[in-house]
Amino acid sequence: MTTPGPSPSQQNIWRFTAFNLFLLLALSLWIWQQNQPIQLPEPNLGVDGKLQCVSYSPFYNEGQTPLNINTFISHEQIDRDLAKLSMHFACVRIYSVGQGMDYVPEAASKLGLKVYVGAWIGWIKKLNEKELKLAIEVANKYPETVKALVVGNEVLLRGEQSEASMKAYIERAKAETHVPVTYADVWEFWRKHPALEGSVDFVTVHILPYWEDQPQPIERAVDHTQNVMNLLARTFSKPILIGETGWPSIGRQREGAQPSQLNQALYIRSFLKIADEKKWNYNLIEAVDQPWKRGLEGTVGGYWGIFNASFEPKFPFTGNVAERHDGIFAIYAGVTGLALFLGWSFVINIRSKYHLISIASLGALAGISGFLQLEYLLAACRSKNEWLALGSIALLGLTTLFSIPAYAFNANKIAKKIVQISLTIILLAALCSNYLLITDGRYRDFAIALYVLPVLQISLGLWLLKQIPRPSLFIYKVLATVLAATSAFCLYKEPTNLLAIIWLILCVLIASANWPIRKISTI
Repeated sequence: MTTPGPSPSQQNIWRFTAFNLFLLLALSLWIWQQNQPIQLPEPNLGVDGKLQCVSYSPFYNEGQTPLNINTFISHEQIDRDLAKLSMHFACVRIYSVGQGMDYVPEAASKLGLKVYVGAWIGWIKKLNEKELKLAIEVANKYPETVKALVVGNEVLLRGEQSEASMKAYIERAKAETHVPVTYADVWEFWRKHPALEGSVDFVTVHILPYWEDQPQPIERAVDHTQNVMNLLARTFSKPILIGETGWPSIGRQREGAQPSQLNQALYIRSFLKIADEKKWNYNLIEAVDQPWKRGLEGTVGGYWGIFNASFEPKFPFTGNVAERHDGIFAIYAGVTGLALFLGWSFVINIRSKYHLISIASLGALAGISGFLQLEYLLAACRSKNEWLALGSIALLGLTTLFSIPAYAFNANKIAKKIVQISLTIILLAALCSNYLLITDGRYRDFAIALYVLPVLQISLGLWLLKQIPRPSLFIYKVLATVLAATSAFCLYKEPTNLLAIIWLILCVLIASANWPIRKISTI
């Protein structure tokens, strides 16, 4: 590594201060804008104010997952959940009768709720037989509560059974029950297997604009749903139930499809408005956030609920809606960061008022950034390993920000070494991120919140101070080139994804800060 340059001039310090004040203003305006209520379409909720139906999976508490056969949902939890849902919905859809879910129709009957009972069909014939038998028993026991028996959910999409096998399961259910019987799958797979229409009483399709092979931005999402319904109406003669539709509130942007609380409210409220006009039968996905789904679908999988995991509504169905509800927490975070950095400046013996103004603005930025990073970590980390990996990046960034004043203004050797090491680790971490985004991009996030402030400070902030400690080894040129190329490939795969554009910019900044510059000696 090269040695640090001369102490920054007063002009450079003012440039650095102006840079941080600009970032602080931009970040503050963004947070303010995110907290502003927006007027959205208001659906007709009818006399009782209830929506038609919603998917109900009670696996929202810590440790609850349908993937663990030992997970059993108590009657008390189901009673409590359905009592809350019955205030907003006329019906619930369940996907299985195992793990205590066979109690749902009984609990629903006490509340006047209707139920779409699901029989989960997978790979294993023995388990399928057990599941279907119990589902038929439940449907026959509560015929006035069970609206229909849904035999299989996206089985053909997952490739776990053939069309012929599904037809046999469906026709067996029809022969042994007196309630309507259907099969549920994404709309494209219904079009690939139109012959199944002859075996069901009505066609149940899933229309999820976010998950389409060509993801639909929120501006076109409801129009897409309407276009699909028009196409299906020309394809099938039997009634159609939209068995799943909705929008995620948190997670990875897919091309132009951005998860957000505001977009979730916009899609669902707009959908309900047109569903009322078109007289569609529908079931929304889903009632409550499902943390366990993050292990299968990435961050976004856990945040499709109309209620969060604490059973609090994410948005109202009437009135204006804001993306964020920070109150004064962001201000507290900024003031806390400012105070910590000013205290640190006195510890490292920085007294110049020009330096202190610069450090104070950096501290306010660090405080707000830390607040947003913690929010991201709580949403994205699915395991101890992810907490360790992503949390380490956040801590490294914070340590780097604390080191910049000592390095740039006091030429502290330890601080210099921290910044040098951070440059290398951030480069390697970004390379790992690009590898995951390329090989498993559908379920991986652009972790921009963890990188953006440290990268801006190391690349642009230290450049304004003429203090970037660039490496001298050739291998850094190779790594920097690979980083820029792989981030460009991520954008190539999703050219309409704003986050991919931002990530490319950050990676180019990381690469430029790590680009070796050899000093030319003069005689």
